[in-house]
Amino acid sequence: MFGSYEFLQHYWWIIVSLLGALFVFLTFVQGGQTLLYQVARTDTERDLVVNVLGRKWEFTFTTLVTFGGAFFAAFPLFYSTSFGGAYWVWLSVLLFFVIQAVAYEFRRKPANLLGARTYEMFLLLNGALGTILIGVAVGTFFNGAMFKLDEMNHVIWQTNLRGLEAALDFKRDAVNHELIPDNIHNIALGLAIFFLARILGALYFINTVDDDEIERRSRKQVLYNAVPFLIFFLFFVIRLMLIEGFAVNDSGGIENEPYKYWHNLVQMPLVALLFTAGVTGVLWGIGITWLRNSDKGIWFAGTGTILVVFSVFLLAGFNNTAFYPSRFDLQSSLTLQKAASSKFTLTTMSYVSLAIPFVLAYIWWFWKVMTRDKITTEEIEDDPHAY
Repeated sequence: MFGSYEFLQHYWWIIVSLLGALFVFLTFVQGGQTLLYQVARTDTERDLVVNVLGRKWEFTFTTLVTFGGAFFAAFPLFYSTSFGGAYWVWLSVLLFFVIQAVAYEFRRKPANLLGARTYEMFLLLNGALGTILIGVAVGTFFNGAMFKLDEMNHVIWQTNLRGLEAALDFKRDAVNHELIPDNIHNIALGLAIFFLARILGALYFINTVDDDEIERRSRKQVLYNAVPFLIFFLFFVIRLMLIEGFAVNDSGGIENEPYKYWHNLVQMPLVALLFTAGVTGVLWGIGITWLRNSDKGIWFAGTGTILVVFSVFLLAGFNNTAFYPSRFDLQSSLTLQKAASSKFTLTTMSYVSLAIPFVLAYIWWFWKVMTRDKITTEEIEDDPHAY
């Protein structure tokens, strides 16, 4: 039913890419958390904002775990290489998502010794550093990581930073002898996701919160964050089209190819169409929110986010491209063929994946029921299970 081994490898890269795209959309929760003190000025307003986000935070966390699980099952060599070698960056991401769960659980518990403000700081840290580190980690799909695989495919990481070098790596300028960031492209993607999450968070407040002041402040935040988002996003995309990529040649070896990701975009017109539609959706969502005072911007920008991230993942893995290149040893770079599970495993998992549309339909229905009416302060005050 599912065809050749090559088809299964590409099929599962599509699944993983879709999960990654859904996760980035759901970071509107993290983005909303970073806006906590900007759209909410009183304790009552902050309670309202936290509870609006608290009804959705499990979706983000669950999707992140599912994304990692799908990667582990479909491409175990990537999982063992990245999670086994770059463990400091992944442990940092995990830490910031754990403190998010702790914050929602204990923020309003009786006899809270740390106080609500402490847990609100946890939410801010999760929203800021969690999104930036995720973006930096995804940036290594295009800019590579510092690893080497031995003949048994055991990973040998080349820096003590264990993945954090993707954001903290520096080199000395040959002219001025100053330390400058060596991975500005990764950082640009991390900051683009951070500001996009804030835009999505503000759009979500506009769509779900029944409070004029919070809505007014949220509309301002959409505009304020759109400017830095566009700067970092355009920098990332333009540089991506110009840099050397990591191509798989006819013999299965890895070689550098100038303008590889531009070539991928041109040679895969459907991906180019998805990318263009996604960018249009994000800009349309921002535009109708600011220019037409619409409260539906989250749906256009959210759909656009999913399409853009999905197409970016496809650029990284399709068209004979190494999706996890090694900056230290080019031939250790991971491709779909090299990193994939066996055909039997992928086939078995594929039958299970047929249930995904039903799961998505259930999530959509449940989401629609929960957000049918805008949430008010009175509703939160009367809720014994409020966060």
